[in-house]
Formats: sequence, structure tokens, C-alpha cells
Amino acid sequence: MQFKTENVSVTGTSLQGYLDANYADLVEVFGMPNPENCDNYKTDAEWNIQFSDGTVATIYNYKDGKNYCGSDGLDVDDIKNWHIGGYSESAVDMVKTAIECYYLTS
Repeated sequence: MQFKTENVSVTGTSLQGYLDANYADLVEVFGMPNPENCDNYKTDAEWNIQFSDGTVATIYNYKDGKNYCGSDGLDVDDIKNWHIGGYSESAVDMVKTAIECYYLTS
């Protein structure tokens, strides 16, 4: 499954679903999150992804990390519950399929 994570416009995306995954697994599949994507307030890590079919997805934590909760917040390595944003629910399907494909072929 092909996708890009650089120069992806996510203007107008919204929450479409959720993903249970380890931070390390997301880094393995999608690379390091781009710090420019993160708002440094409600989120600590975010990936912006465009799949080869044009589907746009974002993966991000929300209000559970150090940026929002301070010392009570989770380190990104400990975050297990992620939000998936996009223009439609197909963003959720594409993210989950990309993760499955990665681990099936590696």
C-alpha cells in the first residue's frame, strides 16, 4: 500500500474513528510524526497521510499527553489510543489496512 506523509493538506478533516496501537508500531509503519503537524497543546504526535487513492488521514493523540495534561499526561511511547481524522470513514479503513499490510509483508 502506497502513501505519502510529506506535504499533505488536512484542512477540514475531522474525527472519523479510533485506533489502538503502540507509538512504536505507528513509527514503524508511517515514520516519525512530523512535529510541524502537532499543535503542542491538545496533541503530542500527529501523522498526516495521503494514500495513493487520494484518501487523506490523520493519526493523533488527543488531550492525554504531556502537552495537555502536564506531568500527569502520557509520554508518547505510552499512548495506546489514537484518533483517526479524515474526510470520511474510509480514512479509518485505509490506516488500519496499511498497518495490517505492513506487518503481513515484513
